[in-house]
Amino acid sequence: MVGAVLASVAVAIACYAAWLPDVSGLKSSNPMTTQYVGIYVKRMLRKGDRPSVAMTWVPLDRISPYLRHVVLIAEDDRFYRHKGVDWESFEDALRYNLRKQRLVRGGSTITQQVARNLFLSPSKSPARKLKEVLIARHLERTLGKDRVLEIYLNVAEWGEGVFGAEAASRTYFSKHAADLSPEEAVALAAALPSPYERRPDAPPTEVVRKLRDLYMERLRKSGLVVPEEP
Repeated sequence: MVGAVLASVAVAIACYAAWLPDVSGLKSSNPMTTQYVGIYVKRMLRKGDRPSVAMTWVPLDRISPYLRHVVLIAEDDRFYRHKGVDWESFEDALRYNLRKQRLVRGGSTITQQVARNLFLSPSKSPARKLKEVLIARHLERTLGKDRVLEIYLNVAEWGEGVFGAEAASRTYFSKHAADLSPEEAVALAAALPSPYERRPDAPPTEVVRKLRDLYMERLRKSGLVVPEEP
């Protein structure tokens, strides 16, 4: 009996290891595309339009510290404390979805978003969510926090055909990601959940303005030096 159980566990572990994508190459090689870039290209082609993708890779130290910090505030403020999955946020999202009786919140960490961007689809099915969780844990064990954050900031979708912080900075503010001001960084971070509706260079709606104000306040309280507004 015990032998059969151990054998079943061994098979499950082997299947789990075999299923996970090999992410070791991401330690030194940057992904040239993502699942979401592919989705954008296919969508444009179906419409009969010619897709134009802006995506320029830059290392983490060439992205404004304001943007690095405020993205953590906006997307995953416990990023450096969890191991790929923030179970507290996950449980909060689950309870909220049960109350609403539909999938509204995902509770995804930055690492889970990287897993989804690189290997999965936008589907909200439980099976896809499970894969996202497993790949996220695998990514963190293999790559570490800073590399995961670097990948996220270089592949995140910031508008139609705009992927990554460098492309977004050039598109919306005509400057490199390293040179973003605190206000520009906050505008980019506030756009992340809905980049098609929240252009960082457009006058913000009342909801987006309040969100930007909140992020700016938290950025100041974080201890990061932020120039005072004139």
